[in-house]
Amino acid sequence: TKPVIAAMHGATLGGGAEVALACHYRAAAPNLSFGLPEITLGLLPGAGATVRLPRVVGWQTALELMTAGQPIDRERAGALGLVDRLLDGDVRAGAVRYALELIEQAVPVRRLCDLPAPDCAAEFFAEYRRSLPRAQRGSAAVERVILATEAAARLAFPAADARARELFDEARHSTASRSLRHLFFAERGDGSGGGQARAVQRVAVIGAGTMGAGIAISLATAGFEVTLIDAQAQGLEAGLKRVAQTFAQSAAKGRMSAAEAQAATARVHGSGEIGVARDADLVIEAVFENLAVKRELFANLGAACRPGTVLATNTSTLDVDAIAAASGRAADVVGMHFFSPANIMRLVEIVRGRESSAAALATARAVTKRIGKIAVTVGNCFGFVGNRMLYAYGRERELMLLEGASPEQIDAAMERFGMAMGPNAVGDLAGLDIGFNVRREWQDRPDDPRFFRVSDRLAELGRFGQKTGRGFYRYEAPGSPRQNDPEVARIIRAEAAKLGIAERAIDEREIVERCIYALVNEGARILEEGIAASPADIDVIWCNGYGFPRTRGGPMFHADTTGLATVLAATRRYEREQGPRYWTPAPLLLRLAEQGGSFGQWQAERGAVG
Repeated sequence: TKPVIAAMHGATLGGGAEVALACHYRAAAPNLSFGLPEITLGLLPGAGATVRLPRVVGWQTALELMTAGQPIDRERAGALGLVDRLLDGDVRAGAVRYALELIEQAVPVRRLCDLPAPDCAAEFFAEYRRSLPRAQRGSAAVERVILATEAAARLAFPAADARARELFDEARHSTASRSLRHLFFAERGDGSGGGQARAVQRVAVIGAGTMGAGIAISLATAGFEVTLIDAQAQGLEAGLKRVAQTFAQSAAKGRMSAAEAQAATARVHGSGEIGVARDADLVIEAVFENLAVKRELFANLGAACRPGTVLATNTSTLDVDAIAAASGRAADVVGMHFFSPANIMRLVEIVRGRESSAAALATARAVTKRIGKIAVTVGNCFGFVGNRMLYAYGRERELMLLEGASPEQIDAAMERFGMAMGPNAVGDLAGLDIGFNVRREWQDRPDDPRFFRVSDRLAELGRFGQKTGRGFYRYEAPGSPRQNDPEVARIIRAEAAKLGIAERAIDEREIVERCIYALVNEGARILEEGIAASPADIDVIWCNGYGFPRTRGGPMFHADTTGLATVLAATRRYEREQGPRYWTPAPLLLRLAEQGGSFGQWQAERGAVG
């Protein structure tokens, strides 16, 4: 029988790795990246990989590779026995030479499925389940991988492979996998397109606070030359120190070499003079969230920077058109809303102003892609897409606090739903003073005395969250576990009494529905207004910027999965109970639900690409 050689180079992932495992021998180029990432889509490896892989690397390593889904390099693959010949130069020619050697030496073919299964202790799989990281516990996808591997240990190859196929089909039809696959495609391409990106190598970041330093770190990591500008010497020094410490920590943790960390640190320069921005190809403003301050800054930038320099504001809520108008060159102005911490969070909302040129938008998208982040182009309105929807989500949380739900009850319900962190804990982490100041700047804020009444009162009392040790919860130190605070319950009851709101029992279903369906209803309005190009864009924003559970696919995909008729029925129920002010169904939601449609179908009919 002729030997079948897998000539592996570059990304040998998923199906490629499965085919390689089915071959008799495997040869690999230096740039090999080998892995079985199906778990990231809620699936498990197919084509017999769950049976073959353990026969090479053992049960423990096989499970670790399949449940983590992370690729390994040639050195690691070779050490595990997954590579039989190391190749240099022409991969195809090297693999052919290897095959001829095997034939000449009469080496018998080696089918992994024919190899005996390694010994497996009776308690191994139970112990492995107990040792799972917290993030993987309870994951149906991880459990299916374990079950398939368990079958490989207990059954002959044909029966074990058949069991793996059953589990794969079960996974393929699961809501979690459909959600993850939806996000996989939605995240791979901002559907706005158009425009020729300008060349960018030098970037000025104005504002050396936490956000500005984080942006500088992201840019320097990707090879940009960065000037971090702050008029306050102390702030500039702190920002540069934060940059250096972050790169040093990355090197210490093995995320980059010491030389790479040193080079990245050296790419970030500091200055107290805004005039140095004239040499930049792109300027990103990351100063205090105040419209007057930003307009004054952009007036100076518009005059100082050379023609063609793209001027980006990192505002999270303010009017990009008002900022652009102050520059005198609105075509060069865009929004680049990074999420904090900017060097970690993957999302950037690219905000399209009324006069933003296609070239300026394309440049912002290209830079975002180069620094390894996901760009979603959105329209200009208060809060854009993410924060505008966040206010709908937060509004219902605040109203339920006044009506009788406790902060810990709401957070527990939303965390059980799958949110990375409950909304009250998020407020404490971000700082309740941040939202308080934004709402003071918000000229069109709802004229409703209940609107964010509790958060505003806590901020007035100096309870800003983790930074002050008091917010919705108590904290021994920033980052320490939250503790319930009876004083907050007294503050909430006092505010509710002032408003004449009677306390009542609120169950978990109401908490989840009011928070999530408020998101969906606002998302539908955003789509109708053209602020978001597609429901998939909204899903990408909320899963990457706000901790929405990826296994639910984002708020709009979750609504489709739930059924828009169900969402509409709940929306109308809350309209009757809470009044029409916030719960009038969005026309798009109403129309699609009554037609038996979905946001996904609406997107497909419009030809939008998420």
